[in-house]
Order: sequence, then C-alpha cells, then structure tokens
Amino acid sequence: MATFTRPDGRVVYPLDNEYHLRSDESEFYKAQTGITDDAALEQHIRAVQKEAYAVFPYNCIRRFNFVTLKISRHPIYQDVLKLGKERPGAILLDIGCCFGNDARKAVADDYPIDHVLGSDLRPEFWELGHKLFKTTVNSFPVPFLAGDVFDPAFIAPAQPAIDRLNGATPDLSTLASLTPLTHRISAIHASSFFHLFNEEQQHVVAEKLAALLSPEPGSVIFGSHMGAFQKGDLINGVGRAIFAHSEDSWKDLWDGDIFPKGKVEVSTSLKQVDRNTTGVSGPDGARIAHLLVYSIHRL
Repeated sequence: MATFTRPDGRVVYPLDNEYHLRSDESEFYKAQTGITDDAALEQHIRAVQKEAYAVFPYNCIRRFNFVTLKISRHPIYQDVLKLGKERPGAILLDIGCCFGNDARKAVADDYPIDHVLGSDLRPEFWELGHKLFKTTVNSFPVPFLAGDVFDPAFIAPAQPAIDRLNGATPDLSTLASLTPLTHRISAIHASSFFHLFNEEQQHVVAEKLAALLSPEPGSVIFGSHMGAFQKGDLINGVGRAIFAHSEDSWKDLWDGDIFPKGKVEVSTSLKQVDRNTTGVSGPDGARIAHLLVYSIHRL
C-alpha cells in the first residue's frame, strides 16, 4: 500500500475504493443533491471525498464512513425530533459535524431549521458539505461555527447547569463561539467524535458538552463512537491508537463524575459493525469492531 508523509509527519494512506451506500443513504443523497443516477452520484461523492482528504486525511473520509447517516439510526432519533417540535427554541447541535450530513438529515425530517447548528474544527469540511449537497448558505442557512472544543474562547469551562436559565437564547446566526449557548442546548449529537481523543481529552470534551447542555429534563447528549468490552486502546486500520470506553466506564464517566450521581440517565449498547469498513483491531491483534451507542439524558 503506497503512502506518503505530510509535512506534519502524519502518514497518509490511499483512498479506499470500497464505495458503499445503504438504501436509505442512497435515497437521502439522491433527494438532497438531485443526482438520481447511481454512477453519477458515486462520481460526485468520490470527487468531494478526494478534496476532503486533502484537507485532512481522517480515516472516516478515506473509508467512505463520512457518508453514513449516523443520527437517524440512533435509537432515540425520533425522540430528538419530537423534542425539536414540542420544546420551544430547542437547539440541536451537531458537533464534529464534518460535512453536516446528520444536521441535514434532521432538517429533512422536520427538525426546525432555525434551531439547528453545526460545528467542526475545520470549516473546509462544512464548505465541502455545500458542494456535496449542491447548496449555498442561502439555500441551506443552518449556521456553522468553526472552533476547537478544547479552546476556552470557543467553549468556556463551566459546571453543568442546575436551574433553568432565564432570558432569550441568542440568535444562532450571530454567534462567534459556542460559549453564549452555555446551559442552553437541548440536544447535542456527537458521533465519530470522542474516539478522536485519548482518555484524558475525552474527559475534557465531556465536561465541555455537559456545560452546554440545558438543565431541562429530557435534554440529551447522544451519538456513537468506537467502543470496547473493556476500556483501553484499539488500533485502527492505519496503525493509530484509539482510546475506547466500555459501557461501564462510559456510564461511570457521565453519572457521578461529569454530572452529580443520579442527575442523568445514561443508556449504552455495544453494536458490532462491519469490520471491513472500520478496520480496527485490539491490543492482541484480534479484529474487532464495535460502536458504543449512547445517550445521556438530564433527569
């Protein structure tokens, strides 16, 4: 397998040829892009993939996992849509959103578009999302905020909220950071996000997301990422370590550490996925692939 090394020392592997869309994904992308021919849609997605991989060579881009619709497969997705319709001003944040596929799916399924927000470290991915879906900032006006979750100027450190906030929620289109939304976000979707970080960093990210979450009962942080039966490092398809929580360690992190014990309900499940598309192995070299699917609800 031919590789090359970036100036930052990161080894870059060639793009994966295993293009794959599930039937619901194919239907979604055809409806969103207006490209109804399968071959033309594949060509379009591959062209955007190539541009995105040049921005930063994430394994999920290399292996076409970036086209997966994660949010709509989550077991609480219908509850999140209901929250958006029934709670006035309920904000949905898709953090680590990349092209914004999941935010777009929620909008397509009638989550109020003026209460949806995307955020990622690299704004180029959001811009490529417009290219992928053939939209503009006018035709798809969901605000996007570029920023580093670890930057206190982007998300200021704060304790989880105890009481409901008074006052109007800021206009999402006017924001320059996520800090003004501290304690004000009703639903935070974070998929293929936590496993980008080591154990200590994951703890910091959890603290940051907890600070953003509204104290209203039913407010939720949800998503999925690589998990394991016992917490520890996994090795991905290009030889890099990924820290993975177990179901027990993930529950302990949120209920009793990030939030006071008994203030949240944490639901988890380990879901076996296609090993060929994830390309993850454990410390003993055994091929494993499990997603930790989770939700953290305020009580």
